Amino acid sequence: MNGNTFAAPWGKSLRFMSWFSAALGLIIPGAVYLADKNGHANWLPVACLYWGIMFITALFVVRSYTLEPNALLIQRLWWVTRLPLAGLQSATFQPKVMRGSLRLFGNGGMFSITGWYRNRALGNYRAYVTELNNTVVLRFAKKTIVVSPDNPEAFAAEISNRKW
Repeated sequence: MNGNTFAAPWGKSLRFMSWFSAALGLIIPGAVYLADKNGHANWLPVACLYWGIMFITALFVVRSYTLEPNALLIQRLWWVTRLPLAGLQSATFQPKVMRGSLRLFGNGGMFSITGWYRNRALGNYRAYVTELNNTVVLRFAKKTIVVSPDNPEAFAAEISNRKW
């Protein structure tokens, strides 16, 4: 943590899924190439499609969280996602709160866990997560956000002590 910036460490499951996905990026095109008995280059479109998906998901990686006076900045690879904090009702450290979630739309573990999800505990929510054990739930009147800073207790305390 540097000032009001909190790192977004990768948990074991995210590291495993990211390495596994990268390995598939080599194995799948290689298997298509080896299975191609006619000598056609059918493996190249498969490889390009898979590598393209990996590149796009890598763009959405969560690198850090910065608390500004009125917003939470989520640092991505090449840009920042700005979440206004007006109307924030609570910020609570709830480890593993995403357990049992259904992914509605988003990325479930290739370089980050981001997108729209649903579970019984939270209802519909938006996730910007890299470590499932560090989850902090930000509740607003009409939306719920889940993040995973490196020091979730300090993050929740810092954000809760502010006046919104």
